Amino acid sequence: MGKFQYSKSEKEFNRVLKYQDDTLNSMHSLEDDLIALNDNISSSEKLLAELGLSDRANGLKSDLTNPKAPKKKLTIHSWEEILKSTKGTINTDVELESFFTDEELKSNERYITQLRSEFNTLHKLDPIDYSICITAGVLASAVDIFLVGIPQKTKEGIQAGPLSNYIRQKFDEAIPSEKIKELEKKFKVPYDPSTNHNLNEYVDGLSSWFHRYHSLGHDPILGFIFGVFDIMTGRFTAIDKSGKIISQVVGDVPEGMNIFKAIAQVFGHLQSDVNTSMGLPVPLMTLFNKFQFGSIGPDNLSIAEVARGMYAQGYDFKHFCSMSIPTMIIEVVVRFLYCVKRLSEGHTLKDSIPVNIINRRMPKLQTMLFISHSICTGVNGGKVYFTQNPLAINYTEWMAFAKYSISQMKWTLIEKPDLRNKYVDEKLSEDWASLQRVMNESWAIMQKDYLILK
Repeated sequence: MGKFQYSKSEKEFNRVLKYQDDTLNSMHSLEDDLIALNDNISSSEKLLAELGLSDRANGLKSDLTNPKAPKKKLTIHSWEEILKSTKGTINTDVELESFFTDEELKSNERYITQLRSEFNTLHKLDPIDYSICITAGVLASAVDIFLVGIPQKTKEGIQAGPLSNYIRQKFDEAIPSEKIKELEKKFKVPYDPSTNHNLNEYVDGLSSWFHRYHSLGHDPILGFIFGVFDIMTGRFTAIDKSGKIISQVVGDVPEGMNIFKAIAQVFGHLQSDVNTSMGLPVPLMTLFNKFQFGSIGPDNLSIAEVARGMYAQGYDFKHFCSMSIPTMIIEVVVRFLYCVKRLSEGHTLKDSIPVNIINRRMPKLQTMLFISHSICTGVNGGKVYFTQNPLAINYTEWMAFAKYSISQMKWTLIEKPDLRNKYVDEKLSEDWASLQRVMNESWAIMQKDYLILK
């Protein structure tokens, strides 16, 4: 049994090949006769030259090589006729490998291996690529350790690294307390109760400190889904400290409200809260209330409890912005240097733009980003381990690492084998097209001497 499952038409094709191969092998070889004939002709030409009859021999030779004989007839049989001729002779299925010798099969396998190796080389990182990855990863790690720092509450407010403090200062300048009050009056929303007073259903953990952490409308990303929903339905949707999702009606829907006004209302309200003492939570961190498992630290806290405590200690949206800087450094440095390197190698600007598009993926760039983020994430993991402080976690970097890990796994296990097979198929198709051209040219020459009948 061969390793391929042939279709019915392929089996028929193989039987025809077998029949014709056997027919050719059974024919008497003319090679020995041709050698003897050429030897006789050479001897005759030599004898004629000795007799001084070379000119006459050349004239005779010219007449023989330019005959004016009529074209021979060549009948082209239909496929059905060819297939019918195999019946009674080839009655079993034929494997295509049987037409090749062991050495030919090994040669074919070596060629396929060579093509696969060529494909792997196209996507293989060279020393310069690795240098770019390491440089970006180490630079981002240094920024995370020395400039982002770890947030902690002080008498002067939340303090962390120089970069984090600078970003908080810029928020203070952009949205001062007077601006906050103005925004609060203008962008009131139904999902902003700070206590359980006047609520129909109790939300465990709701307080002036944590109401933004539990309210889905205050999440910088989910707010544009749940916040809009709450505004258009007069509801308050939250996840309490035990992980229970609660959605309850708290008021009427403003007259004339539509989805566009609701989106604007959400955005304005987020602005009013982002620079308060207990600001907006890190994007998607509200969902951590659902993680009611784990046994962390001496107090055996769950993930939900640790995340809630992190928010209370200043792990908020402003710190998220500072944590994003190392991630951005990797993205900018790797993509920029990748583009420069591609241009220096002679690629066009269009082919060097370091962005994946629908019909053009850049696996090498993806691998480089994965390596850089792996370095930075590994260093951040060490930072958390040695400080024993969950506030040292770089949320954005771990999210980026998770994203690129999934992409890299998909590339390694699914996309790369598929693209490699496609590359090999295209190369084989090119070889076949070249062979087809030679066959067509030979057939065109042959048609000059034959009358083709069908």
